Amino acid sequence: METEKLKFRLHNDIVQSDVARIEHALKRVDPDSNVSVDLPSRNVVVESWLMPEEFLIAFADEDLNAKIVND
Repeated sequence: METEKLKFRLHNDIVQSDVARIEHALKRVDPDSNVSVDLPSRNVVVESWLMPEEFLIAFADEDLNAKIVND
């Protein structure tokens, strides 16, 4: 299946120590995904074949408020 870049914006302030926790949570949803976290902008990009809504639960499980960004 073809992957897409799914973009999310976090409403929470995040620091470097949060990156591994975010990556781990999102990889539980799709172990084959590629996850990129940009701290200053609080943007997270996930390359996956899954729907973006499937990742919102992972953010919520980590007490992170995320929204899907549509370009």
